[in-house]
Amino acid sequence: MKIAGCAALVTGANRGLGHAFVEALRSAGVGKIYAAARNTSGVMQDAIVTPVRLDITKPDEVSAAAAACADVDLLINNAGLARFTPALGTPTIENARLEMETNYFGTLSMCRAFAPVLKRNGGGILVNMLSVASFFNMPAQATYSASKAAAWSLTKAVRFELHTQGTRVIGVYAGYIDTDMAADIKNTPKSSAADIAARVVDGIEADAVDIFADKRSREVFDTLRKDDRDFDAKIQMLWNSRAKP
Repeated sequence: MKIAGCAALVTGANRGLGHAFVEALRSAGVGKIYAAARNTSGVMQDAIVTPVRLDITKPDEVSAAAAACADVDLLINNAGLARFTPALGTPTIENARLEMETNYFGTLSMCRAFAPVLKRNGGGILVNMLSVASFFNMPAQATYSASKAAAWSLTKAVRFELHTQGTRVIGVYAGYIDTDMAADIKNTPKSSAADIAARVVDGIEADAVDIFADKRSREVFDTLRKDDRDFDAKIQMLWNSRAKP
């Protein structure tokens, strides 16, 4: 599908990958971009870009966005949260709750609200920004991995349900991206946000269903399909080497 002339909405659009999506869509010739974020002060409004105040964990704001952005035929669910904490080694489950509220329930709310909008506009495209962490669990980031695994499963569910209305549902997978979210992750390769966004735009136009936006996501997915037990055993060894006795 050619996305030139589309009306797109990007969540989490004020910085990082969301900002990169806005610029990539602009370069691809999208006719209108709704740049949605909890804080829109970082969004530059112009003839193409319209800021939209939106916290995807608040149902009233999601409903208001769906009503205000009724011409959308490309939705990119990019907004996400990462606390990068283990499942058991924290005083409370608050981080897990926050990640699930945003990465799973927030994404679900957006899918539910905009499915009728996309239908009215001919089907369109719904993109969920997931993660290589959707495929496995890294104990130091356990609750984030769990939330992204839930979002991966949700993406499949939405794909099944929206097929008959002609909506193409795309899952996007990537490893670490050089944004504020991963700023505290050291000594590991990171992709640029601009590169990831450009690959997603290319994947949309190539009618992809799943977009492996970097080398790591593709390699991990292929490895797990062959032998997930060996992969998990290596994760266990890494965790054990770092764990306190």
